[in-house]
Amino acid sequence: MSKIRHFIDTQEFSKEELLQIFDLMSTLKESRKQGAIPQLLRNKSLAMIFEEPSTRTRVSFETAMTLLGGHALYLKPGEIHLGVRESLFDTAKVLSRMADVIMARTLFHKTITDLAEFADVPVINGLTDYNHPTQVIADVFTMIEHMPFGKGLEDIKVVFIGDRTNVCSSLMHMTTKMGMHFTQIAPVKYQAPGEWVRIAESNIRENGGSLTITDNMNAVEDADFIYTDLWWWVDQEDEAEERVAAFKPTYQVTSAVMEMAGKQAKFMHCLPASRNVEVLDEVIDSPASIVFDEAENRLTAQMGLLVYLTCPTVRVGTKEEEEKYHEKIEQILNRELIMM
Repeated sequence: MSKIRHFIDTQEFSKEELLQIFDLMSTLKESRKQGAIPQLLRNKSLAMIFEEPSTRTRVSFETAMTLLGGHALYLKPGEIHLGVRESLFDTAKVLSRMADVIMARTLFHKTITDLAEFADVPVINGLTDYNHPTQVIADVFTMIEHMPFGKGLEDIKVVFIGDRTNVCSSLMHMTTKMGMHFTQIAPVKYQAPGEWVRIAESNIRENGGSLTITDNMNAVEDADFIYTDLWWWVDQEDEAEERVAAFKPTYQVTSAVMEMAGKQAKFMHCLPASRNVEVLDEVIDSPASIVFDEAENRLTAQMGLLVYLTCPTVRVGTKEEEEKYHEKIEQILNRELIMM
């Protein structure tokens, strides 16, 4: 049996492995369009742990598991208390005995790393306060689909306008891992911390690409993709007024910003979006916007990740084996009926 792999951080995967996941995603997306998805996870289960609710993460994982022939269990916020009513170790061990893969969306990154340490099945990070790797797998795949003619990944410039969110950290590390050019534009107070920068610089030394962090909006020039995110997250509500004052209007994505980037530039957002806050309707609803292609590819990403992580470790019985056990169960049931 192959060694269990978890998907906690894209940094744990080589560029070649990530390209392999993209190949799987492309094939599975094509099979979905043709209504011919291989039932690779038939009779298998995914345990989905949510410490906070989500639209795209829940729907994409649950639908992906169904399309692959399996079943997903939604363990909603408040229904399972990680490390409270039961130790995280015990939760991981119990779920490993009953489910074939675990996805968790947790408030703190240590929760997901501990869960992966204790689990005996693959664990997928559905989002933490530090990163959002399933989002950026979908993001870079979407960029590949919308790649300007004649360009390769090594030519692509991605500009993230906004706060140092978990999406920002993941996108910075994913793009530099792939040898792309990443820029964050934000007020100095909200720029990426040194530890994130050191990871990105290590990626660049190995794979090429570049990293720029600035407060100058002129850095959007020649961008292939303009990306933004919410200006405040969970537990930052009391900072909302301060954050809006820091970002608005200079760092809003407007038609003028898109024009400055160039005609080739596409707009991306992980969603949910605060319309007319970090991005104006004139951009998110424009022909340059690919936010809904990006959202759809969350499903593509989850199918690819589930197959990549579970198929090497999960055995699917043959038709002959099923028939053998069906016959044996019938014999047991018939014997019981005779004895009654």
